Amino acid sequence: MLETVRTVAEEIFIPLTVGGGIRSKANIKQTLRAGADKVSINTAALENPNLINEGAKTFGSQCIVISIDARRQYDEQGEYYHTIDGESCWFECTMKGGREGTQTDAIEWAQTAESRGAGELFVNSIDTDGTKDGYDIELTSTICEAVSTPVIASSGCGGPEDMYEVFEKADADAGLAASIFHFDEYSIEETKQYLNDRGVQVRI
Repeated sequence: MLETVRTVAEEIFIPLTVGGGIRSKANIKQTLRAGADKVSINTAALENPNLINEGAKTFGSQCIVISIDARRQYDEQGEYYHTIDGESCWFECTMKGGREGTQTDAIEWAQTAESRGAGELFVNSIDTDGTKDGYDIELTSTICEAVSTPVIASSGCGGPEDMYEVFEKADADAGLAASIFHFDEYSIEETKQYLNDRGVQVRI
């Protein structure tokens, strides 16, 4: 991927975050040198939390984004429980693209990542990913309440109104959207204008 990162970095002039396959301090260094401004880490950080400390100390916290791929669980293995639609559940961190559970509570992990020096938390809901039915407000708001590190909400955005909701109801610092832009359902400009018209601070 490094050559792809170099090519993209040469063509764009906005902050570039690269994730996937970042497993060591050497990987972080290579990716940043290729032109990335930040790296996003999930599996490797769960397997070796010291990687967060090492990355933040060496390259600065602003470079280290911890991705949290969380899903709802309805068993008794969690730490922080929430009542959603009348049922009690907790949020479990997953890794390897959501294919493997970890029995690690996402709220507890967010706090751990913050304490180890993560500069941002990228919160991806496995339950709402690809649905376009809106972000997981319960997951996002709970993590936002638990940490002071900036939180990026991901998964489920079906339009500007969903992004507005995650800012207003969950207090997220940023919102990620993919398919609404990829398939030209909305433009970035009109999404920003929608948010701006409702009092959300965005760059126009």
